[in-house]
Amino acid sequence: MKTLHFSTTIEAPKEKVWHTMLDDAPYRDWTSAFNPGSYYRGDWSEGSKILFLGPDPSSGGEGGMVCRVAENRPYEFISLVYLGIVEDGVEDTSSEAARRWANGFENYTFREQDGATEVRVDLQVPEDMAPMFEDTWPGALARLKALAER
Repeated sequence: MKTLHFSTTIEAPKEKVWHTMLDDAPYRDWTSAFNPGSYYRGDWSEGSKILFLGPDPSSGGEGGMVCRVAENRPYEFISLVYLGIVEDGVEDTSSEAARRWANGFENYTFREQDGATEVRVDLQVPEDMAPMFEDTWPGALARLKALAER
């Protein structure tokens, strides 16, 4: 696994940034940087399972990630733990492909100062997936920033 770090400063209060990042409609917008049609199924409450889904061009079906919300401190921090993958709409937490992701994480930290909010993203992903995230997270954060600063 490889750990990656990304951050941006958004000229908006942390409550607005939090809702722009996690509420359904803006989430679909800023995450289109990863995969147009991205969305989540579930909720952000601590301990809950949440699926991150979208069209899978390779199969023509739906693919994504199975996660658990490990920690949720509203407007400050949220931590996701990867449990597995979704392929063709089916959750998979036991195959070799799913186990590659198991116990990786994605953390979002929100720090407000003088009316602006720094969003820090820390994630741990399989080594071969790191280049994709290094390419896409900066654009996703730029889109989040644009949405939250409206």
